[in-house]
Amino acid sequence: MTAGPVLKAANWREFAPPQLTPILQGAMDALYEHGYHGTTVRDIARRAGVTVPALYYHYASKQGILVALLDLGIEDALGRARAALAEVGQDAPVRARFVAFVESMTLFMAHRVRMAVLDSELRYLEPANRRSYAAKRKELETLLLDILVDGNSRGMFQMTSPADTSRALLGMLRSITGWYHPDGPLTPVEISGRYVDIALSTVGAAGLAVG
Repeated sequence: MTAGPVLKAANWREFAPPQLTPILQGAMDALYEHGYHGTTVRDIARRAGVTVPALYYHYASKQGILVALLDLGIEDALGRARAALAEVGQDAPVRARFVAFVESMTLFMAHRVRMAVLDSELRYLEPANRRSYAAKRKELETLLLDILVDGNSRGMFQMTSPADTSRALLGMLRSITGWYHPDGPLTPVEISGRYVDIALSTVGAAGLAVG
């Protein structure tokens, strides 16, 4: 049984429902509702409509299921960020690249709340699994940091520490998973616009037209 692709749309702004197996769908919902320690293999199996032995046939442990979901989430986020940056182009003004990154991440966090929130469960990963996931997470963080360093060096951004600013911005973006709800008053696009404004102010680029 395979997980199937999560990223189905050709455009990074489009979000089709995640294509997950029943086991991964059940696990994602259970983990979102109860967290890693509060979720049992029996509950996942019940939600997936399979027996516990059948679940263990596909995944050796609850840890293996968490790893599969985390990998799908980070690959989706990373793919969208790369696509957004490729769309504006490497030679685009640094502000445009920054906006593209922030927009891609806010849309991901809002559209993929149940998957994105699992990032907080990485503390429960075993050392080898944590290192593997952290390496992919680092790729995403580096995309943002490189933009901030470039903007600072060109004088288009004003930051004391791009590294600290990068961590602060990523924390802000991840926090969307803690409060966003599809039935809330704001759409993902509206949230994206507001967070882009906040992010531009954070790096000292509010109102900057080019550069």
